[in-house]
Amino acid sequence: TEGGPGEMVTLRLHLKLMADAGLIGYPNAGKSSLLTQLSDAHPKVAAYPFTTLNPIIGTMIFDDYTRMTVADIPGIVKGAHEGVGLGHGFLRHIERASCLVYVIDMAGVDGRSPVEDFQSLETELRMHREDLAKRARLIVANKMDIPEAEDHYRACRKATGLDPLRVSAKTGQGMETLKAAIG
Repeated sequence: TEGGPGEMVTLRLHLKLMADAGLIGYPNAGKSSLLTQLSDAHPKVAAYPFTTLNPIIGTMIFDDYTRMTVADIPGIVKGAHEGVGLGHGFLRHIERASCLVYVIDMAGVDGRSPVEDFQSLETELRMHREDLAKRARLIVANKMDIPEAEDHYRACRKATGLDPLRVSAKTGQGMETLKAAIG
């Protein structure tokens, strides 16, 4: 039979990356450097905020040949749940990650407090979607190769009651332990 006019529909699609783990943190916390250490991904790494403008996915390969994907999410800042910084556009990419890896600049290189960074990240995730704050998480104290990091680390443990995993993306310190913890 002869066909008739079809239906027209306008759709707006939103891409959400699928990764086993999502690296989240403030700009310059070292997320891209960690991804480079953990996988064969080569995101742009530079010493200025918002170097990462798009999520980057890397694949970690373990000794038993299993694989996990890790997403480097652009820096989250205070107010991201309201669209500040790169806002909603990137918070949605961690919605499908089964584990969230909080990357904290423990040296406070940009003059921020690591404790406040952690608390702010928790708030932003909860304000974006309540269930994100309840997701499996791993807290990583990055930049532990910098002398000031040790004092901040002790203060962070005291203030939060947490024991962040000590790593240095620059020197490679703690990478095998981090990889095993994410696995």
